[in-house]
Amino acid sequence: MIIDFHAHVFPDDLAPKAISALCDEVDGVYPPVSDGTASGLLKNMDDWNIDISVILPVITKQSQMKRANEWTASQSSDRLIAFGGIYPHTGDYKRDIDFVAGLGLKGLKFHAEYQDFVVDDVHMLKIYEYALGKGLILLHHAGFDPAFPAPFKSSPRQFANIADAMRGGVIIAAHLGGHDQWDDVENHLVGSGIYLDTSMGFAYFPHDQFLRIVKSHGADKILFASDAPWSNAKTEVMHLKSLPLSKDDMDLILYKNAKRILGIGAHSPRKSPDAQTIF
Repeated sequence: MIIDFHAHVFPDDLAPKAISALCDEVDGVYPPVSDGTASGLLKNMDDWNIDISVILPVITKQSQMKRANEWTASQSSDRLIAFGGIYPHTGDYKRDIDFVAGLGLKGLKFHAEYQDFVVDDVHMLKIYEYALGKGLILLHHAGFDPAFPAPFKSSPRQFANIADAMRGGVIIAAHLGGHDQWDDVENHLVGSGIYLDTSMGFAYFPHDQFLRIVKSHGADKILFASDAPWSNAKTEVMHLKSLPLSKDDMDLILYKNAKRILGIGAHSPRKSPDAQTIF
């Protein structure tokens, strides 16, 4: 079984514009591997033997909050597990988190660069605490993003600060704790309670460093992820399986950790349902 813990999809009518705009922002550094729709993701999952993907929205305006979360929730199925999002600068974050939780979404996706906040700001800590109290998983973009200049608004040291402040709940730092910040991951984040996903990873982080992080941090806190449509999950799986990991550690990373924190029971079939659209 393989669970991809980090993927993005857009409504069919918005996907071409969204993919084009995002490609332009990064000067084509990450060419997409699908059209950005739910059906495109499901086709790739079928082709690449991915059983389940976690789909993650990024809310960049308060006006998007209700509609985007409702659409994302509508995509939930045995193959797609939806997270929600809130706009961090809202005047009533508790109302918005309650709305996300009420839709049955599993967690919240945050992106400090696109949403313009410092990841361990005291106001954000209040948001995290309330969301974790509702049983939501928190997944953050971490580190470098080619659409934004340095210094970046998140770092491994800051995620370690969050782990110390929260002392519980599931918090995930994408891109192995901080894209292009993996020395700092080893120095500050390894050994904390923060989960790390492997999204957009194996073409960038040194594989010997990845193995050190897995050994020191624990394979039970590493989640396989691709960052679809910006990375090819088949290639990511191939790289992971080429590494000298034990079967137990490989299974933890590929699916067992994800099943545990998502509360997934029996194995899900690979038959792709038709995605619905409410836009």
